[in-house]
Amino acid sequence: MRSRGNQMGRSHSNSTCVKLYLCSNPEDSTVERRALRERVFPKLREHCRNTLGRDVRVIDPFESSDPSLWPDGNTRQQLIKECMKSSAGPFLLALVGHQYGTASLPAQVEVSEYQLLLQESQRAGVSTQELEREYQRDENTIPPSYCRRPRNRHTCCPQQTDVKKEEQMRMKAEEEELRKKFQTTVSLCVHAGVMSPERARCYYRSALDADLRFALDNRPPDDITRRCLVYVHKVIDAKGEREKRQMKSQLQPQSEVRGILLAVTFDLRTTATDSQLLSDLCDDFLPGLITSSRLLVYATTTECDCRYGYTTARRRGYAESLCQQVYSDLVGLIDSSSVTESSEGLQLGDAVTREQAEQEELCGTLSRLYDVTRPEEEKVRAFVQQSGQQCPLVVTGGPCTGKTVLLAHCAHQIKSWLPDCDPVVIAYFCNLSINPSPRHLLSSLCYQIGVKYHSESSSEQNPSNMDDLRCIANLRDFSSSCSSTSNFGLSELKERLLSLLTFMPNTKKPLVLILDGLDHIENNLAPPIMESLPSPLPSSVKLILTVSSNGTQVLQTINPQRSPAPCVSEPSEESRYECVQLGSVDRKQCVNMLASLLSSSGRRVTSGQQALVNQALTSCCLTLYARLLHLHTSLWHSDSDVTESLLPAGVHSAISALLDHLEQKHGSSIVSRAVSYLTLSRTGLTEVELADLLSSDHKVLTEYVQQDESTSSNTRIPQIDVETLLLDLRRFLIRRTVAGSHVLFWVSRHFKLVVAKRCLGTHEVRREIHSAMADYFSGRLPCGRSAKTLFVKQTTGPNKDIGHMELCIDREPPTVEAHGQPFVFSSSSKEVGRMNLRNVLELPHHLQESDRCGELEHGLLMSLSFHQAMVRAGLLADLVAMLENEEGSSHFSFSRERALLASILKSCACLLQSSPLYFPSVMETGLLPYLEVFPGLDAYAREIRQERRRAGSGLGVLLCPTPLSLPSIQCLTCDAETKDVSVREVAGTEFGIVAEIMDDGTAWIWKGFGYDVVKLSLSSEQLTFAGVKSSSHFMLFATQCDKLFLWDVTGPETFLQVKHNTEADSSQKTANTIEGFVAHQKKVFMWWKGESFVSVFDVSDETLTHFQCQSCVTCLVCSSNGFYVYCGLEGGTLSIFDANTGRFFGTCSNSNHNAITSMILREDKWEVACVDRTGSVSLWDVASKINPPRLIRESFIGGECNDILNIDYSHEIGTLLVCQSHQVALWDACDWELWDQFLAPQGRAFTQALLSQDGHLFLALLDACPFVLVWRLSTGECVLSLETSKQPRTLLKMASGVVCVAHNGCLTLWDSEMIDAAGAAPKMGCGVKEVVVERTGEGFYTSDGSETVWRWRLETGLPHANFLHAGPVGKLCLSPDNVHLVTLSAGDIYVWRTESGQNILRMRGSRATDVLITPNSNFGVSISDRGSSRVWKLAQGSIVCSIHPYLSDAKVSPASTFLIGRRRGDLLAASLWSGSISKRFSCAESSEHVVAFHTLSEHPEFVVVMASSGAVYTWKVAEETLCQHFQLPSRFHCQPQDFQVTSDGSYALLSTDNEAINLLDLSQVRLCSIKSEGPVIKAYLDKTGCYAAYIYRPTTTTTTLQKNCVCYLRAKPVLTVVRLADGEIIGSVCLAKNPLTLVVCEQQCVFVGFEDGSIGVYSISDVMINGEESVRCRERLSSRLKQCPFDRASRWLPQATPNITWP
Repeated sequence: MRSRGNQMGRSHSNSTCVKLYLCSNPEDSTVERRALRERVFPKLREHCRNTLGRDVRVIDPFESSDPSLWPDGNTRQQLIKECMKSSAGPFLLALVGHQYGTASLPAQVEVSEYQLLLQESQRAGVSTQELEREYQRDENTIPPSYCRRPRNRHTCCPQQTDVKKEEQMRMKAEEEELRKKFQTTVSLCVHAGVMSPERARCYYRSALDADLRFALDNRPPDDITRRCLVYVHKVIDAKGEREKRQMKSQLQPQSEVRGILLAVTFDLRTTATDSQLLSDLCDDFLPGLITSSRLLVYATTTECDCRYGYTTARRRGYAESLCQQVYSDLVGLIDSSSVTESSEGLQLGDAVTREQAEQEELCGTLSRLYDVTRPEEEKVRAFVQQSGQQCPLVVTGGPCTGKTVLLAHCAHQIKSWLPDCDPVVIAYFCNLSINPSPRHLLSSLCYQIGVKYHSESSSEQNPSNMDDLRCIANLRDFSSSCSSTSNFGLSELKERLLSLLTFMPNTKKPLVLILDGLDHIENNLAPPIMESLPSPLPSSVKLILTVSSNGTQVLQTINPQRSPAPCVSEPSEESRYECVQLGSVDRKQCVNMLASLLSSSGRRVTSGQQALVNQALTSCCLTLYARLLHLHTSLWHSDSDVTESLLPAGVHSAISALLDHLEQKHGSSIVSRAVSYLTLSRTGLTEVELADLLSSDHKVLTEYVQQDESTSSNTRIPQIDVETLLLDLRRFLIRRTVAGSHVLFWVSRHFKLVVAKRCLGTHEVRREIHSAMADYFSGRLPCGRSAKTLFVKQTTGPNKDIGHMELCIDREPPTVEAHGQPFVFSSSSKEVGRMNLRNVLELPHHLQESDRCGELEHGLLMSLSFHQAMVRAGLLADLVAMLENEEGSSHFSFSRERALLASILKSCACLLQSSPLYFPSVMETGLLPYLEVFPGLDAYAREIRQERRRAGSGLGVLLCPTPLSLPSIQCLTCDAETKDVSVREVAGTEFGIVAEIMDDGTAWIWKGFGYDVVKLSLSSEQLTFAGVKSSSHFMLFATQCDKLFLWDVTGPETFLQVKHNTEADSSQKTANTIEGFVAHQKKVFMWWKGESFVSVFDVSDETLTHFQCQSCVTCLVCSSNGFYVYCGLEGGTLSIFDANTGRFFGTCSNSNHNAITSMILREDKWEVACVDRTGSVSLWDVASKINPPRLIRESFIGGECNDILNIDYSHEIGTLLVCQSHQVALWDACDWELWDQFLAPQGRAFTQALLSQDGHLFLALLDACPFVLVWRLSTGECVLSLETSKQPRTLLKMASGVVCVAHNGCLTLWDSEMIDAAGAAPKMGCGVKEVVVERTGEGFYTSDGSETVWRWRLETGLPHANFLHAGPVGKLCLSPDNVHLVTLSAGDIYVWRTESGQNILRMRGSRATDVLITPNSNFGVSISDRGSSRVWKLAQGSIVCSIHPYLSDAKVSPASTFLIGRRRGDLLAASLWSGSISKRFSCAESSEHVVAFHTLSEHPEFVVVMASSGAVYTWKVAEETLCQHFQLPSRFHCQPQDFQVTSDGSYALLSTDNEAINLLDLSQVRLCSIKSEGPVIKAYLDKTGCYAAYIYRPTTTTTTLQKNCVCYLRAKPVLTVVRLADGEIIGSVCLAKNPLTLVVCEQQCVFVGFEDGSIGVYSISDVMINGEESVRCRERLSSRLKQCPFDRASRWLPQATPNITWP
């Protein structure tokens, strides 16, 4: 026998809930307690939830207004112990007022003491009849005692209110009279010396005093220090004169009535009065604890007017001040207790690590339920100690036999069983996992094995597998695969698990794997899990399973040949597992266990009752049944009339009897609802959640309104009622940790079964419960936000008619405030808000189970906040699975949108798992290019912007750069039974159905978006397929046994066999492969490889006919009316037949006699275009059916004559694509002219090509290329790549998408409109070298080094004008007034008018290397390093002056008066009017020189100068005065190429080295360094002095996992904006491509030019700087950005020749 503690017990250090016991005198604290309930506790809970992620529960035992419902002293002590043990912080809040309170009658008195009381009373002549009626002897208590007789609780309806009040008053008077007699009797015993005064005080103590002493007396200081709060309120002159007179008048009659008591004489000093007891408590007991245990006690004294006493106004004033003090003190205590506790693992990131800890904790909890030693434990021990056994051990047994508890206990014993080695023990309770899917379970096992072995693995043990081990050891659920799709299927997980089990365990460190509850997983998921485990097992691996006696399917999976009938201890030769049969427990052990449980609760049974118990245990000898019997037997008294029929037979009957008892004790509604909520919850419920749900439940509230007439708008269930119910259920509930919260869960699944049958019998009831829980976890009220009316019958009088009383009750749970149940709690601090993981786990389940699919899709699956919480909680894999799950898809409206979201998440999985706070920017960047394609995601994008606005800062995407790669919307694999199987043939229909034939002869079908790939099986006998063809809505399957099966995909899944009617038919059809077929209505025309006939199969009557051609048929087409068939033959011949009769109409041949491979019938012109094998096209007129076809024209492709691979014809745009290995040719199908040819990249060959949906692009496959490449027809450039997980084999064009079939059968689907949108997105031909932004911020100009400069409009996100030049553009400059654009191209200077696009000047002879424009927009300056620099008028081009010395890094002064630049270590200022050098700055030391400088637009007279020594100067140019401000330390240096200064001179950017940006704060003369997470590529200082923007490339040296990762955003550059005032990061955005330019404009927009020619524009939102209005404006602007087709920009031509030539 083992003594086990309560399974619900827990150390407070691990708790997630603050549980406060409110200790008070109920007669003297009603106002204060109500004020605390209404003002303090809700606010305190909100604070704890938002800042600490904790719940708050306050237990007020006297919350009910009915004293008969108050708990007794024993119950209160249990509640105090529970709070002390499990509260995360303070557990006691005591209110000590000026009234001591009355003592209650003891619940039981020991026999000796009770008899002593009776004797002394009788000796004094005091009647004991009342005491004898109140108490009865009970021998079942330990020790035997006299116990109070139970009183019936009166539950009256509202019409019985008056009767109820009278009854309560009568009972109260009787109770008071009996209490006084009892205390008088105690005083007599003290006076007689038979009872000590200390013992007597126990009977005098009030509930307040008793509770305080139980909680604080003889406790360790750690249980009291900063865990208890006591507020003492002393009131002087509390009773006014009027009240004193009333009390004096009431005392006289009472003394006369009880003259017999007054006649008793004894020393009054032995009797403690209330005032003495209160003084002893306040002046002795509590001060002693202040000294010894640092108890926090706050004392307040109120002095009242002796005439009026303690008035209501004074009490309310004290209550208000008390509320403020209590809230402040509790927040301080709770916050301080949380400072040292780490929140890692509970919030951001690691879901798998969190689950591992939860499973280990659950194993420990379950092991504590091991009360009876089982002989089967030795069998498990023998199996573990046995060596060389490579089969699993199966522990099987009937229901409730204790299989789970046994293995949980064994898991803790294995290390002691194997003292010579260090075993790794992994216990996984599958049916208790929050995600029991095979993929999740295998991923978790891989992670746990990898982590546990990684710490002690070394390269010497297994050097070849260390990289794989490190990858596994750093699994973050989804990042187990870091491919672009992250589609890590069961087959890959099986391989990984096999690798781990093979290489990691060894004889010194074996692995013991325990899997429990596989057979209880829903949806029949156990077999795939078992099939994933290797058989036989590696020698150092022990596998132990639990299987119920009826779990034959799991056993059959382990050993298909073995019958699961009787289990034996030793495996037979054909057996694949050992078996241990777990039966009932020995009856004697159960009897001892029950006796131990009764003893621990202070109870026992009589011998007669024990006989009945023994009989019951004989029929059902199970430990759970014994636990249930303990509850029943603990209610028995020694004189209880117990019969055999009163004992429940079996576990289910015992559970039902338990619920009957609870309903009788607590009320039927609250019990039935509580157990229903616990049963239907997905992961269990916290105590707070259960109380909230009950307080918002209409059925429960109705019952409470009937009991309590004082209804109000915040009517709720008293917390004490929930607590006492949980006390009665505590032995049958497990407290386990799920996602960082402690939840209650049934100890056995049989409680769920009984509750489901008893309380959840109909689907409507279950749906109602699920709906209520969904409303709670979503923060809404059940049945809507309006209050729900409760109708309760009311009788107004005995002679009145029965009417209705209408009660309007606010259904909102009082603890769920206006903030509801957000997925991320807001926080007042700068820290990131905490996730509400309870919502994340529970809400989707309840929405789905309550058939609220619309809310599930819109409120969760399409909700940014839900996605963000899932990602930050480390549940990225679960989120993707939810988005891709198509269960209930018929109710969903946005399946494609959800698929896109899932694809974006998978493509960025590694980044999001390592940096989940990037989630909003990642999603915004991924969605913006496709919002026009998916308008249903507009709300999602809008939510991203709103979230940024709520946060107060962020970096938004205004213009998204052209994507390099396109996310797929679905990726599927067919789980082939053998490895390395490739696709033999594939076909697809216009309805989106794809069929694959594999090398192993299996066929796989994909029915379109939202479906999985399933294996095709046509009959009981396994057919081996050889090929598949498709046409229209038919698919034709060929088998290796020469059978053909036809499937109409628009009808039911029935396959029609194409049979041969006669032997002649069979002889005509040879064993040659079917080449193709064409379907028209009910007829199918088939032709065969190397055969000259066409077979016609009529589907309606299943007949097969033929017609003969002149030579081998190569292709066929049928007219739309079904009358004519056109056959293409070898030799370039075209033959025409009557489709119904087979009559031959005519024939014709092309001139080169090449075989026809494809034909295009244009019935509007009755023309047939024949494409031969070389790609040449011959056009025939077939209008006449009498004369042979007439040749219209022949067109030949020059160059190489390779056979064509495929064609693609688009009737809508009139284009024909012909793909050959060396080129792709495009034909204009209107006049059949060769339009364009695209050559394959050098050294590569095309394998297939298809036109895009709108015809502006074509998609192509290249040999040995893992991507699908997309070319733009208008420019001939490759604009996009589509990534696949495996080597592509075939492209199939569907109605709304493109499917790529890989060689291994993997299917990848892209949306056609997404391809068109991404391919048409504008970008320049080369990398963006320069970006110039207009001062208004409405437009900008870009140059890529080519002959073209583009002007963009930010509002549309598109270029609207191109400025062409005669040569490459080297420089461009925009006048500050935005009127003129000056460009430098091939030595010529161009001046353009920006509005009209006119090139007004083209000047030659400048020999300029740079051009500048003065700030007043009147003059231009051409800088030349080979001659004179010139100043010229911007509008006319006339030269003003020449500046002869070359000035490097030249800049025009803000006043437009000087050209300032460096020359030979000095800084010179040349006049823009004369060209002469008028000012000079030279360093004092001859060895020192100027390395950098910058003008200040807000201080035009000054220039900031940086010297080589690190000295920083300001130079006043006009006066040539100098001031040195700062000397850089030696470790800091200035990089001239990085040197920038803000316009007001407040900040200077010095350098970007050592993964940091070094700044000089000139306003405060200090150095600042902004650290980055990698080398800085670009940096730009905002001229306004508000921000610094920089781009860095993250380092990838942290883990091998990141090194091997190939995710879309792995190690890609990151754009970050920092606020200069405080160094706070405003936001970061991951850039999918390499940047070349970075510019920040005055409108707080960041422009990034990329190396592929695309532009990205990002908006800075910061309420600290630009305020709310500018944020709104910026967000409104971004909502109007649209991606439109390209090539609509105006094109402006330059002057043909220079109109000005300078000498």
